[in-house]
Amino acid sequence: MAENVANKEWEPKFVAIVCNWCTYAGADLAGISRIQYPTNVRIIRVPCTGRINPFYIVKALQTGADGVLVSG
Repeated sequence: MAENVANKEWEPKFVAIVCNWCTYAGADLAGISRIQYPTNVRIIRVPCTGRINPFYIVKALQTGADGVLVSG
């Protein structure tokens, strides 16, 4: 971890878990409008963020994500 912080080229990796009916619509509109979002963000669309099992958030962090955004 300390090596990554010292490296100026390091970019954090994020997983965004977004609601199909709310947040994903905004992300989709941004894509349609040709607005780019950073390549270090991976978006996962779910039917409802209120039903997310906390295990999936922990699993994302365990497998290399530096941060997880849950937005609905």
